[in-house]
Amino acid sequence: MKKFLINLKASVLKDKSNISSEISKILLRNALKVSIAESCTGGLISSRLTDIAGSSAYITANFVTYSNKAKQKFLNVSKETLETYGAVSEQCAREMASGLMQLTKSDIVLCTTGVAGPSASENKPVGLIYIACAYKDSVTVKEVKLDENYNRKNMKFMFSEAALNMLLDILKSLNL
Repeated sequence: MKKFLINLKASVLKDKSNISSEISKILLRNALKVSIAESCTGGLISSRLTDIAGSSAYITANFVTYSNKAKQKFLNVSKETLETYGAVSEQCAREMASGLMQLTKSDIVLCTTGVAGPSASENKPVGLIYIACAYKDSVTVKEVKLDENYNRKNMKFMFSEAALNMLLDILKSLNL
């Protein structure tokens, strides 16, 4: 019953969430450019942001860096970080954001790395995500742990919702 109810919650939220629209308005109003690098969300954040008409005015580049090789090649995540802390770590998320900022020269970047399930990875539990957001020279990383009972599709949605909420909170905190 718990699995059913928690997945129902995610389904209802999918229909109600307007966070992409809120983010779009702030980015457009302030002529800011954003780039996204996703691992565990597999492009869902990018998809949600590009669902908004006019998104080409504020999106610079979006990447799905699912493999460690892609994180190294495109985002300059170090091999040492991946070997020492793993792809699902604060350190990896931070390096993803720094690398994406260097690569795209966007005003703000958002990155995700986590475990969507259904099984653990790198000895990290299902439902664990690290979200990194960089603006200018500052990188903020947030660890979020979601209920492992979400199915994979809903876990990815809830991860994307957490990441978009972080981006919105940071944009609001800039008092633009």
